[in-house]
Amino acid sequence: MWNGATRQGSSLDSQILSFQPTSYYLFGDYTVEIVSVANGYEQMFWNYVNRDPIDYYFFILDWTQRREQTKIFLAVEGREVVGSLLVFADYIVQFRGSREVVQKLFEYANLEKVELEAPLDCEDIVCQKYKPRVRQDMVLMRLNRGEEHFRLTETSVRLDVEDAEEVVALMRRCDPAWWGETEAEQLKQRWQNVFWLGIRKEGRLVSVGNVRFVDFASNIGVVATDEHYRGRGYATSIVSALVEEILKRSPIALIHVIADNASAVRAYSKVGFRPYKTYLSIRS
Repeated sequence: MWNGATRQGSSLDSQILSFQPTSYYLFGDYTVEIVSVANGYEQMFWNYVNRDPIDYYFFILDWTQRREQTKIFLAVEGREVVGSLLVFADYIVQFRGSREVVQKLFEYANLEKVELEAPLDCEDIVCQKYKPRVRQDMVLMRLNRGEEHFRLTETSVRLDVEDAEEVVALMRRCDPAWWGETEAEQLKQRWQNVFWLGIRKEGRLVSVGNVRFVDFASNIGVVATDEHYRGRGYATSIVSALVEEILKRSPIALIHVIADNASAVRAYSKVGFRPYKTYLSIRS
């Protein structure tokens, strides 16, 4: 079980200043209160996310490891949390809860540009506020220790920060809609906190993947293979190698995949991943 004692880099005073006051909303015969976790609701937050830590993975990760950039709001009915909102770096936004609750939590995500995740049945609510530049059904897949099936047909190597320019170039080629704005400097700033692997052919980087290690579960964040080298098992080898590293440190491996990316779903399933939950994912 995770709790506030695990946090790093806490900066509560700066967060509280940016939070809106508590608000109350009447839904039929009951009242929902919107509160910020930083205003004395941390134990309630931990009781809530520990019901399903995988569903609230980034709520936990950002609150414990990147709190100075994180805002979390809870929708509370009585003493029960019925929904939540994560805002990280004033850009990454995640909602959990019913349609009614998500609609009210939207008032606390008043941002012009977002990368947003929400329940699938909230698409009309999301699109009322944001015009998606990219819209996807995003599947969260899960692998528990003991369920892995490594398929290491290609040798991957550990990448270091000097490879950042080449990594970004590959990512942009693979998915310009999603990674087209990614800069090498962004990767360099976070490199020490992320584990990167790559496959080279004739000196050229043709496949990459990364993971950020977390004790209770580790999420594979990037998998990209040059279009001219697909269908050769490179992505499966990268994911297998990353899972091997994850399971040395964590009991659970996670990965996100676009629902209609059949080849990626197939590759990850070969390694042992199984679908866990599906979300609406957009970039405005």
